[in-house]
This record gives sequence, C-alpha cells and structure tokens, in this order.
Amino acid sequence: MEIHTNLGGEARGRRHDLEVLNKSAIVLITACWEAYCEDLAAEALQHIIEHASDSTSLPLELRKRVAKELKSDLNEIAAWGLADRGWQGILQKRLDELTAERNRKLNTPKTQNIIDLFNTALGIDDVSTRWRWAGMNVPQARAKLDKYVELRGAIAHRGQSATSCTKAKVQDYFSHVQRLVAKTGGSANIHVKGATGRGLW
Repeated sequence: MEIHTNLGGEARGRRHDLEVLNKSAIVLITACWEAYCEDLAAEALQHIIEHASDSTSLPLELRKRVAKELKSDLNEIAAWGLADRGWQGILQKRLDELTAERNRKLNTPKTQNIIDLFNTALGIDDVSTRWRWAGMNVPQARAKLDKYVELRGAIAHRGQSATSCTKAKVQDYFSHVQRLVAKTGGSANIHVKGATGRGLW
C-alpha cells in the first residue's frame, strides 16, 4: 500500500497501471492468513501435548477423534499406546502427520477448510462461531472471507484477466483478516486453556 501511494499518490480515482500491486496484496494477505491458521493449530496442539496434566484433561472432541483413529488401526494393541504418558507420543505423531498433510492440502483457506483444520488438529467444533463483531455477524464474516479467497484464486489462476482489484478491496480484506486473526487466536487460546489451565500467551 505504501508503494501504491508513492507511485500513484492519494488523490481519488483508479490507477489501472498499479492494479498489479493490488492483486499481489490480495495473494499475499491470503497466504498470510493460511500460514497463521496452520501455525496456530500446530502451536496449540504442541501446547496441549506439553501442558495437559493427563489424557482425561484433553478436549473431548480431540479424544473422540484419537479414539476413532485408533479403532480403525489394524494393529490390535494400538490402544495400549495411550497408556501412561503414551498419549503424548500419539498426539505428537498426529501433529507431525497433520503438518505434512496441511502442507499438501490447505492451499485454499476458505471458511470450511479452516473449520476442518481446527477440528482435526484440536477438536474445536467450529472455530468460526466467534467470527463476529460490531456490524459483522458470523455468516457475513464467513462469506466475506470466502469471497476474497475466491478472488485470490482468480488472480492466481487467471492473472491479468481476473476480476478487477482496487486498493479499497485490499484495505477491506486486510482489515477483515486482522479481525479474523484476533478472533481465531482467541478461540484457540480459550480451548487450550480449558485443557491445560494455561493459555498460549
């Protein structure tokens, strides 16, 4: 945005020759949002592994998910891996697998993919339920995120022929993602604090 202002000034009006900066910003904001969610999920799970007093203090949905995974394991004694502090090793293995999987799959950080990420990693039922603030309810916040992630896809896959992109859109998207970051981080923090008695920060 500073480059845009330096080259185009602050007067009203479209600057079509600077639209590439706007498009680049949309792509970058989306990448930052994606990376933030991935890193937050990993950090929160690591926090649970390190600070949960025992397996019974783990979030219920996370325990259900681990139990389901162990039930489908062909190894008949896989469940014994939970004994003593073995649950920590199992969660650490899950963290490593989730990290590898997300690096392959989470390249479109739309609402449902973010919900699925936090549900799989931490057992948070729907992390988007806290995406609300004055003038913005949850369905609107979800739809707005998805609209901008779709714009990012159009830019990345069709380049110059993609939908026009203004500086105002960039500023709107950046502001929206900043709010989503605060709300998503807050949800993860409350979730892990409930499991460990200690917040992330």
